[in-house]
Amino acid sequence: MVWTQRCVAVVGSAVCTEEIAKCAYDVGYELARRKAIIICGGRGGVMAAAAHGARDGGGTSVGILPGRDRNDAAPHLSVALPTGLGDARNAVIACAADAVIAIGGGFGTLSEVALALKKEKPVVGLLFSFREIAGVYQAKTPQEAVDIALRSIVRSTL
Repeated sequence: MVWTQRCVAVVGSAVCTEEIAKCAYDVGYELARRKAIIICGGRGGVMAAAAHGARDGGGTSVGILPGRDRNDAAPHLSVALPTGLGDARNAVIACAADAVIAIGGGFGTLSEVALALKKEKPVVGLLFSFREIAGVYQAKTPQEAVDIALRSIVRSTL
């Protein structure tokens, strides 16, 4: 069997502004509409908003939780995977994704971006806090972020 469904990580802060949450929701919705699976950290803020958008768009979202309690997961996830890994779960997210979309973010987001870049995964920034990072494509809208991520996956798998 050839696996054709793409997995895109949506990463960002657990606490965020309304503007960033709206962008994350729209990214999740657009990824779901385009049949991509969303991978995230499974908690609040950007992660919860992306999972909510994915659910409203009819898609699937997988949360890689830092703790061991599935009940700590955001309410709109399709799948919640407790790991007990703490911040080390960021490596799982970066490695499991075909591409990463970073929205806003702090140092945890920066670690996911760095790990993805190290693994030569496409990374797209949207209102990304660390705009000076080489190798991160910058998008102006949620739709552009999804377009860049999905086009980059196709190029990177040829």
